Amino acid sequence: MPHSVRPVGILRSCFKEKFAIPRQPQLAPAARGVLELLPPFDDGAAVAGLEQVSHVWLLFLFHQALEDSPRLKVRPPRLGGNRALGVFATRATHRPNGIGQSVVKLERVEAGRLHLSGIDLLDGTPVLDIKPYVPYADMVPEARNAIADAAPPAIAVDWEGTALEQARAQALRLDEPVIELIEQCLAQDPRPAYQTPTPERRYGVRFWDLQVRWHYPAPGRIRVLEVVREAS
Repeated sequence: MPHSVRPVGILRSCFKEKFAIPRQPQLAPAARGVLELLPPFDDGAAVAGLEQVSHVWLLFLFHQALEDSPRLKVRPPRLGGNRALGVFATRATHRPNGIGQSVVKLERVEAGRLHLSGIDLLDGTPVLDIKPYVPYADMVPEARNAIADAAPPAIAVDWEGTALEQARAQALRLDEPVIELIEQCLAQDPRPAYQTPTPERRYGVRFWDLQVRWHYPAPGRIRVLEVVREAS
């Protein structure tokens, strides 16, 4: 039987495009956003008591990856994009109902707004529900996952001197941890795993209202070249 749902809020995120979003939450603690709750949940009564919680589960829609035909198998980026697994063995964005879930840190609670960090959600993501993280029930010490048994190794990120100065200036303007955000996200190596980048090739992504550009000067290394504000 079809069942309709509606968002309880919309996330305003530092991530303005899908490229370079960490593939799991908590991999970039500097990634911040604000969940703006929609009526009737923008009333302070809906979040009463939530200030006692450090982390929350977000259930949300992969609103830019919704599909009419369900996929039975997907090719996870973690496996290089060349190995197919059953959709239910992965956390790929191509879900039967487009539903995702993430545990994120709750930084501050306001009536109608939740300030979050460690997010992995795109700007504009519709959030369907919010649930408090309960450590004794949600943490399973003996759990295992042979497909993804540890976080992927981080790669080294360094900076052109001018790019670092640009990032410092933008961090002051935005009052956001811009340098940490760039380093934490790029250390996950956002390029497609099947690509072999050359030093001449430039990559770019938008964080907040910034354009960040980098290249791969050598295997296993990233160098940030530029951090500039987008033209209005």
